[in-house]
Amino acid sequence: MLPEIVIIFGLATLVIMLFTRLKVPTIIGFLLTGTIAGPYGLSLVNASATVDVLSEIGIILLLFVIGMEFSLKSLMSIKKAVFVGGSLQVSLTILAATVTAYFFGFDWNVAVFFGFLLALSSTAIVLKLLQEMGQVNNLSGKTILAILIFQDIIIVPMMLFTPMLAGESDNVLLSLFFMAVKGGLVILFTILSAKYLIPQLLFWVAKTRNEELFLLSIIVICFSVAFLTSLLGLSLGLGAFLAGLIISESEYSHHATGKILPFREIFLSFFFVSVGMLFDVTFLFSHIEIIIGILVLVLVFKFIMTVVAVRSIGIDFKEAFIVGFSIFQIGEFSLLLAQEGVEIGLIDQNHYQYFLAVSILTMAITPFVIKNREKLAFKMLDAPLPQKLKTHLSTSTGNISMANMEGEELSDHLVIIGYGLNGRNLSKAAKRAKIPYAIIEMNPETVRAEGEKGEPIIYGDASNEMVLKHVNIHLSRVVVIAISNSDATKSIITAIRLLTQNASIIVRTRYVNEISANLSMGANEVIPEEFETSIEIFTRVLNKYLIAKDDIEDFTEEVRSHNYEMFRATQNRGRDRLNIDLPEINFVSLKVDRDSGQYINKPLKKVNLRENLGVSLVALKREGQTTSHIDGDTKLKFGDIVYVVGKPDGLSEFEKAIGEKDR
Repeated sequence: MLPEIVIIFGLATLVIMLFTRLKVPTIIGFLLTGTIAGPYGLSLVNASATVDVLSEIGIILLLFVIGMEFSLKSLMSIKKAVFVGGSLQVSLTILAATVTAYFFGFDWNVAVFFGFLLALSSTAIVLKLLQEMGQVNNLSGKTILAILIFQDIIIVPMMLFTPMLAGESDNVLLSLFFMAVKGGLVILFTILSAKYLIPQLLFWVAKTRNEELFLLSIIVICFSVAFLTSLLGLSLGLGAFLAGLIISESEYSHHATGKILPFREIFLSFFFVSVGMLFDVTFLFSHIEIIIGILVLVLVFKFIMTVVAVRSIGIDFKEAFIVGFSIFQIGEFSLLLAQEGVEIGLIDQNHYQYFLAVSILTMAITPFVIKNREKLAFKMLDAPLPQKLKTHLSTSTGNISMANMEGEELSDHLVIIGYGLNGRNLSKAAKRAKIPYAIIEMNPETVRAEGEKGEPIIYGDASNEMVLKHVNIHLSRVVVIAISNSDATKSIITAIRLLTQNASIIVRTRYVNEISANLSMGANEVIPEEFETSIEIFTRVLNKYLIAKDDIEDFTEEVRSHNYEMFRATQNRGRDRLNIDLPEINFVSLKVDRDSGQYINKPLKKVNLRENLGVSLVALKREGQTTSHIDGDTKLKFGDIVYVVGKPDGLSEFEKAIGEKDR
């Protein structure tokens, strides 16, 4: 196994490095790698069975990730697109292909089998491209996903019908009945697991704060459900998608997606390599005219049938064209079905090579078409057609519920990373100021508790790309990192800056010596706790010295703008920036602890408090009531709280006069 893996990855590295310079999609690089290394190329790889197994793991992980990014609620909201749009796309394509093949002289059973092969599209290629473009969750993306889901489901009855088309006498109707029962059981298991079992299991796992255990648990869930569906005769890919749906209902789906993605990329590359290994270049050039002719027929028929199917569920022509330009290719499950057709003698090797050549060519051009699908859709709408037809094409019916599925996505919002004391206070302030915000937190108990209160909080590591994408980090205005781990903070800043340069990043850190490092990594502002505490303390000190509020604010701004240099410097450097004249008066509250004395139980106009001590009485609190109405007849009594202003010496003398005798 190891030599083949080294050859595949080594060759793929060289090919993709070249293709990256030429701006050719990575998928094409993997297909070419397989062609070069395969039996029809340089025969560098002989362990094709090993490559097939690894590629199947890649497909499982791809559908698992798609499932985690979706949800049961989202799936039910597009049931019309799945069962109406998907069934129409498949049935119309089978019908068109069958009629065309029969017209060219094939027997009806072989013609129907060709219809099966052409009806399926490449889930692996299309969904990977849509994910990279961030367009899985828009209207066309969800329609594409719905049709691909139906195709993944319909492959099961196709596999059952194929032996009958070859003349074998299996009881297909009975098999379909049992398959429907099994499918119902799997769906019931998915719903119950998503609601009760898996969220609680992942909560226990997340509480351990052990990332290795979390990853292992996710992988076990994925392959266990896939294995369960395979035991029931359903596809591994469908089981993986259901496993993803189960996890999507928990608050851990985005964190799990980021953990799985690197493994998916590795194993999925084997799928594209395995497809390329099937490509016989000599056969292609020997029959190029026929292959190009079949290719054109496939593209035209499949595009038209897809557009008709998508229009039937109420989506306008522009979106229908976009979907048609996305799933025109022949899929990976068609390759598996074609292999079975060869094994049971339904088609011969010659037909199989024609099919492989057309399939791989459609896969090869898919990245280029999908990249430009919107431009192509607009060109279709702008085609020189009769005005009445053009008006019809540009009219949107808008009668499908999917059009309302997208909802309002977060934009120009605040992202709070860490829900400790600072994060909580910040969210309260944002809520009061009506600033939209999202919270990322790694404590599962906090996520569960705050989520039940309605806080927009998700579980995840904020250095995880998928977690950041889920909170629309690229559309945010401000990101506040309020965690205490300095290494994690740097990783988060780096991850954010890879996704956006527009968001303003404010970082809370414990120590001032971390300011420079965080700023150099992309933070806009860094607030160190140790000096912010110093500023707060000194601000209160200045308040006690009765410094004007404006002067205090100017001081704090001066300190912050110079990166806390006043506190960091070991000695004064040049002129002090803080020039405040400290007043020689103070403001204090004192308690009357005597029932008699020079200033007690006597009218203030007779004790000459101001003339004797330079002290003025500002307010008085008696029996819980505070009054600032002080006149010459006011008398101080035992138990009063008095608020007085004056010079320190005078205040000290007055405190002795009204305080306890032994003080």
